[in-house]
This record gives sequence, structure tokens and C-alpha cells, in this order.
Amino acid sequence: MNKLWKITSAFILLTFSYNSLADSPVWQVTKSGKTVYLGGTVHVLSQSDYPLPKAFETAYEQAATLVFEMDMSQAQTQKFQQAMMKELTYQDGRTYADELKPETVNKLNQYMATRGIPASNMQVFKPAMLSIALTMFELQRLKLSGTGVDAFYAQRGLNDSKQFLFLEKPEEQINYLANMGKGHEDELINYTLNDMDKLPTVLQQMKDAWRSGDGDKLFEVGGKEWQQEFPKSYQQLIIERNNNWMPHIEQYFNTSEVEFVLVGAMHLVGKDGLIEQLQSKGYKVTQL
Repeated sequence: MNKLWKITSAFILLTFSYNSLADSPVWQVTKSGKTVYLGGTVHVLSQSDYPLPKAFETAYEQAATLVFEMDMSQAQTQKFQQAMMKELTYQDGRTYADELKPETVNKLNQYMATRGIPASNMQVFKPAMLSIALTMFELQRLKLSGTGVDAFYAQRGLNDSKQFLFLEKPEEQINYLANMGKGHEDELINYTLNDMDKLPTVLQQMKDAWRSGDGDKLFEVGGKEWQQEFPKSYQQLIIERNNNWMPHIEQYFNTSEVEFVLVGAMHLVGKDGLIEQLQSKGYKVTQL
């Protein structure tokens, strides 16, 4: 599987990286009698992926507060949509044909024609937005674009009157999307198109490894080349965000309530992950 397409898929689905620990993507973290749960999420699932691993339910039942990457309700607002379009579309009359090589443009237009996607509706999309949109169109076509872990627990938490906290502002997430594949626009589009036929197989491999806690396979399928070949992107999407989130997570141990932090699974483990950071600071970490 080509490298930049992995970045797109990982960002949309998991933003993940595991090492080989145990049997679920949920961890209990304790220190001085205080507990915080961390859950690695998949942002897009199909109906057949439910019910989720039981460890999620264990953590959810114990938690008074749910912590998400961002307030997902904000993504539905006109303000958010306008801000995203401003950053991810051309505002000066240009189109993707002005940024991509002619051969890339021809390949892109031919692909969209086979899928019944009007090129005229996509012309103002920058390559990062094109890659995301085309991947989501394909997931929808394959009926693989159902509710993810984050949205599932956000709605359930609302129904159960849980408290909510958020690690990032909406504009920060827009910025991460806008910078995806920057400087490698032709490669991003070509790799996205080349691997569309493999999408169902690869995504199933990712989800199987996530669900069973098979960290080595999950990282091999989705993260290894990203980290090695595109260190700048890995730094921005994983390391910087983890470092920004860590002070917030440590503050949760100052309360008597239990928090359940739900973030893309890439952020939890590996040498740059939140789990290792917490262990190095003296917290006891147990995988459920």
C-alpha cells in the first residue's frame, strides 16, 4: 500500500500506532488513588463492527466525564463549515488543475467519471480535501462509513448526562487537515487513486488489528511507512498533538471523578504515544 494514502486513511479512520500489548484498545491509568481511562478510537465504522470491545463499556460505566479530541457538535455548525472550506478550498479562482500535474489531473478526472462524481463540484478542493472527500465517497459507496467510536459515545454520553471535555479547538483540527500531504500533492492524489481498490481489504485489516489489540500488525499495515517516510507529517499529527494533550490529561488526576479519554488510537501507544509518556511519569498503566 502506498505511503501517503496511508496517512489519509489513518487520519480519517484511526490516526493510530500500536505496540504489541494485550487484548483491547482501552487502558486504565492510575496514580495516587485516581483513575483515568484511555480508549483508542476508530472514527469510521460499519454496523457490523458493533458491539464494540467490552473494555469500552467497562471504562464508560466508571467515567463521569468523557474527553474527546474536539467538540464534534461544532463540526456541524455553519461557522466550522465555513472555516474548513476557507482553508481546504481555493479562494482565488484557482482549481486543483492549477496545482497538480496534467497527468495527475487526467487520472483524477477519469477516476471521478467512473464513480459518477462531477468534476465540476470538486474543482475548488485543494488536494488534501480531495483525498479526504474521495476516500469518504468510496467508504459510502462500500457502505463502510457508519458511526465511529467517538460519535457513538458522544451521543450516548449526552443521553446519560455525562460531562464533556475537549482536547483541541475546532480550528486546530482544520489546520491539521489542511496541512496533510502538503508539499506532496501529486503523490497524495495518485496514491489515493491507486489504492482505492484495496480500500475494503486494508481497512478490514486495520479494524481487525485494532479490535483484537494486535498492535504489531496494525502499525505494520497503517503506520510504519508514514513514520519513516514522512516524519514531518508524523511530527505534526502525532507527536505535537500528544505533547499538547498531555498536560490536560495529567490535570484529570487532580479530580476525584473518573475521566474516559477517547482519541484516535495512534495517539495512545508507541514510543511517541500517550501511554509511554504516562508510564515514564510514574503512572500505573494497565491494558484492559
